[in-house]
Amino acid sequence: MELSKEAALVEAVLLLESDPVELRKLSTITGLAHEAAREALSQLRAALESDGHGLEIVEIGGGFAFAPRKDLWEQLRERYGKSAENRLSKAALETIAIVAYSQPITRAEIESIRGVAADGMIKLLLSRNFIREVGKKDVPGKPVQYGTTREFLKAFRLNTISDLPKLDGLERERFEQE
Repeated sequence: MELSKEAALVEAVLLLESDPVELRKLSTITGLAHEAAREALSQLRAALESDGHGLEIVEIGGGFAFAPRKDLWEQLRERYGKSAENRLSKAALETIAIVAYSQPITRAEIESIRGVAADGMIKLLLSRNFIREVGKKDVPGKPVQYGTTREFLKAFRLNTISDLPKLDGLERERFEQE
């Protein structure tokens, strides 16, 4: 399948950009109208799917990026896995999961769920830009509340937070704040 000039342009932009590119930004960079950029993206996606390529276009945090096809990623993960799961400790992964499933959430609420102090993990996740302060809880002391960031979505290849795996009843109870 031969790509249109517009789809080839979109392909080049996605290759050159290191972060996922929102459709609006893709339109601006390429000089294509919004709908023309969307159509070029669709054509590129179809070409990658139909010709058995090793890449696919994924939507991450509202933007588009190239990624290895899911069926190939399992084979490549050990060598090329720069994903957050390879860089974060079990304690950090546990903390980010609590924030992701329970946001907005305070440090004390995280500690209540984990059963241990969370200061170090919160500092680590803030430094990696996986979580951010999203407000203050309307209780005495006005503790800071945390939520996940676009960087978190990107690292875990999620488009939105609703793409997290669904929890069953027992798992959901674990993330409930008392």
